[in-house]
Amino acid sequence: MTACSTVRGRAGPGVRAVASVAVLMAVATGCRNDAAPAWGYPELGATLGSLSRTLEEGCTGTAPDDCAGDLDRLDALAERAFAEVLDHELLDDAYVEARNEVRRARELRLTAAAQARSLRDPHHLPLGRAVAAERLAYRHLLAALTRVRTAPPPGDGIQPV
Repeated sequence: MTACSTVRGRAGPGVRAVASVAVLMAVATGCRNDAAPAWGYPELGATLGSLSRTLEEGCTGTAPDDCAGDLDRLDALAERAFAEVLDHELLDDAYVEARNEVRRARELRLTAAAQARSLRDPHHLPLGRAVAAERLAYRHLLAALTRVRTAPPPGDGIQPV
């Protein structure tokens, strides 16, 4: 009999099961400091999820002129996220710049949409470019919001003195 088979013989399936359950419980409960602030900002996380889904699902296979409703929904979600960022005092320069990029791209899209309507051309090339630019601006905004949401809050004790 080898040493491994002897150990296996002593630690039967019941002991291994109990040990496995104990390890799983320790992993599941963790060693959290329950007094530490929960900075996950769940409401902002839900808004980010909606923003991300709407961005991915919107404007697929349609003419640029048809994307206006999807982009307007993104704008409403971005405004909700902005309100939550303000509530938690999470503003930073990158987020503000991303919001400004979205605003500029939206203005370009609205101008291009007006031109497309006057030309009665739903596939107007400048409108397609403006829609793509606005979608890219929303991706940048989403990245900035994700970074702001996952950063530790100010005064958490980890900032340099």
